[in-house]
Amino acid sequence: MIDTSKFMPLSIAILTVSDSRVEATDKSGKLLKEKLESSGHILADKQICKDNVYEIRAIASKWIATSELDVILISGGTGVTGRDGTPEAVSPLFDKTLDGFGEMFRVLSYEEIKTSTLQSRAIAGVANATYVFALPGSPGACRLAWDSLISHQLNSTTKPCNLVELMPRLLEK
Repeated sequence: MIDTSKFMPLSIAILTVSDSRVEATDKSGKLLKEKLESSGHILADKQICKDNVYEIRAIASKWIATSELDVILISGGTGVTGRDGTPEAVSPLFDKTLDGFGEMFRVLSYEEIKTSTLQSRAIAGVANATYVFALPGSPGACRLAWDSLISHQLNSTTKPCNLVELMPRLLEK
C-alpha cells in the first residue's frame, strides 16, 4: 500500500524523438528533465532517437521490460507528417490506454493554440506497470502537459486520486 500522505519520488526516463535534435539543442528534453527533477522525481535515463517507429519501440520496450522505471516521457513524433510515428510505435505496447490524457491535453492545448491542437496525437498508457506519456515535441506542449496534467498525476499526494496510488495494482490479473 502506498502512503499517499507523503510525496513518493518516481524513476522516470525521457526519450526525445527527432531527426534534428542533439543533446545541446534538445529544449523539450531539457525542460522535462528540469520539471521532473524540481518536482522531486529521479531521472533514470535520457535518450534521443530518430523519428523511426522501430527505434522508438525498441527503446521504449527495453525501458518497459525493466522494473526500475515507473514512467517514460516521450517528446516528439506525435504529429501527422509521414515521419511522425510515436503513437504507432508505443501504442501496441500498452496494456491499457489512458484515453483521458490525450483528450485533456487537447482541451488545454486548445486554449493556447486553438484548432491547431487537432494535429496532436498525444497519448498515454500503461505497459508492464510503467506509465508512458507521448507528447508533442515543442517545449510549450511539454510544459503544458507536465504542468497541467502529468505532474499532478505523478504526485502521490494529489487528491482525490492519482496514478501513483494505483501502481501496486497495475499488474493484477
